[in-house]
Amino acid sequence: MMGKVWVAMLIIALAELFDKEEVVATYTVRLTARDEVAEGTLAFHFEKPVGFTFKPGQAIDLIVPKQGVASDSSQARHAFSIVTAPFEDDLIIATRMRDSAFKQALGALPVGTEVQVEGPFGTLTLHKNTARAVVFIAGGIGITPFMSILRNAVEQGGPQPLTLIYANRRPEDAAFLAQLQQWERQNPAFRLLATMTQMNHSSQAWDGHAKPVDGDFIKSAIEPLPSPVFYVSGPPAMVQAMQATLAAAGIDEDDVRSEEFYGY
Repeated sequence: MMGKVWVAMLIIALAELFDKEEVVATYTVRLTARDEVAEGTLAFHFEKPVGFTFKPGQAIDLIVPKQGVASDSSQARHAFSIVTAPFEDDLIIATRMRDSAFKQALGALPVGTEVQVEGPFGTLTLHKNTARAVVFIAGGIGITPFMSILRNAVEQGGPQPLTLIYANRRPEDAAFLAQLQQWERQNPAFRLLATMTQMNHSSQAWDGHAKPVDGDFIKSAIEPLPSPVFYVSGPPAMVQAMQATLAAAGIDEDDVRSEEFYGY
């Protein structure tokens, strides 16, 4: 009888646990710097709160209320992937500066301003089997979650093969391109395949790929890699098109993980 009572109590406790809403921590942070990382794209640096931990690839909600706008309004908050790695002392997010109420408020923040962040959250993190290679596919500002993962990998210096396919219209639009090129020189396990699809509109020189990422591009990229797992990040249309391209190239959908960036 006692065993049945114990089981019943356990079932009730578990039901109550799963019925509760997920608790997301809120922190007050200070803007310490901003800098341009591509044409029309800014990175914002914030103090990392004491006790704040996250996994490379995760995100935060940044809350920047405007006068007369509640903090829970969609105009006051936006989700951003964390660009920095967990071992670093600050939190950096990056975004294309559009003419939205949130972006205007964010761009107008004086250095030293306090804002709030909530998180971390997100599941676009690396698989645990390091024997399987990693292929990141990023479009534009979709590079941000992969920057955190790559920073961490470069710091650890492991042998897991990492390939980044990074598509932009022009070199001017490619956030963190110089940093990525430097990491490729430093880390033999990391390979950068950047492509610029509208070089006729660029004023910069470019001697790399200049074609869309299609099935042939992907097959060539993964040919030497052991059992790759794919991570796709970018605007919704780009992510959906890339999922279809990967499927047409014979990639099992179970080996594809993705994240769509809205409002960027």
